Amino acid sequence: MKGISYSRYGGPDVLEYGEVKDPKVGPDSVLVKVRAAAVNPVDWKCREGALHGVMDAVFPVVPGWDVSGVVVQPGPAVTEFAVGDEVIGYVREDFLSRGTFAEYVAAPLRTLARKPRNLSFEEAAGLPLAGLTAYQVLVHALEVKRGETVLVHAAAGGVGSLAVQIAAHLGARVVGTASERNHGFVRDIGGEPVSHGPGLAERVRGLVPEGVDAVFDTVGGEALTVSANLLAPEGRMASIADPDVVDFGGRYCWARPDAADLGKLVALAEQGAVAVHVAETFPLTRTADAQRRSQEGHTRGKLIVTVEWPEEG
Repeated sequence: MKGISYSRYGGPDVLEYGEVKDPKVGPDSVLVKVRAAAVNPVDWKCREGALHGVMDAVFPVVPGWDVSGVVVQPGPAVTEFAVGDEVIGYVREDFLSRGTFAEYVAAPLRTLARKPRNLSFEEAAGLPLAGLTAYQVLVHALEVKRGETVLVHAAAGGVGSLAVQIAAHLGARVVGTASERNHGFVRDIGGEPVSHGPGLAERVRGLVPEGVDAVFDTVGGEALTVSANLLAPEGRMASIADPDVVDFGGRYCWARPDAADLGKLVALAEQGAVAVHVAETFPLTRTADAQRRSQEGHTRGKLIVTVEWPEEG
C-alpha cells in the first residue's frame, strides 16, 4: 500500500511517500480503509524524537494516530464491526511504527467507535485524539461540574476548541485564552475569550474575581504559574503540555484510547454539542506540508490529511 514513513528522526524532510508494509489484521482488530487522518502536534514531536525516552520507534515509522475510514476486514474475533461500517479511531500503540497516514491501518477494537453520522470524514478524523484529550481531562481528571468556571488555554486550537465545547456542555462557564483574531470563534463555540500574553492574570481576574475552579492547560511553561495564581481555594489544574504541573498540585495527562469514551464523543457530535472545525486539508502526498503548518502554531481547529480513492460502483 501507499503511505508516509520516516526511517530516522528529523524535520519534515525525513517524511517519504511511497510503498509501505501492508498491515496485518489481528484477532481483535479491523482493517480500516483510510479516508482522512488528523495532524496533531504529537506527530511531529514523535518524528523529531522528542518521545524517544518513552516510546520505542520501529523504523520505518508510519506516523499518525487519528483516523476516519471504512472497515474492509474485521479480525476473526471481531463481532462489533462489519465490512462497510464507517469508523473513527485513536489508533495509538505504546511504540511508533504502524500509524494512520497510509491507505490502510489495522486498528484494535479498543481504539474505535462508529463515525458520527453528521460529520464528514474530514471532520470526523479530527475528533478522536483531540476530543478524547479534552473529554478525559475535563471529565476524569478535573471532574468539571455544572456551575463551575473553567479556564482553557489556547481555546481556538484543536484540543482547546473541543474542550471549550465539552466544558460548556457539562454546564460550566468557560473562559478561553486566544489571540484577538480568534475571539469571535471562541465566543461562537461557547467560551468567553481573553487575550493571552502579559496581563493575562488581570484580564481573567476581571472576569472571574473569585478565581476559577479548574484550569485546562495546553501550553505549559509560564502559563502554569499564571494559572496556579488564578485558581479558587479548592481549584484544580491539569496540563497536557508540561509535566511540571505536578509541582503546582496539578495532574499531567495523556489521552488514552478508550472505545467507551470515544463513543460518548460520537454521541455529543451527533447531538450537535460538539463540532470539529477543519482549518485546512492536505492530500496524503503533502503530509510533510501539513506537519510544517502544524509546527507554525496558531491553527484554528484541525489540520487534516485525506486519502483519495477512485469512485466505486
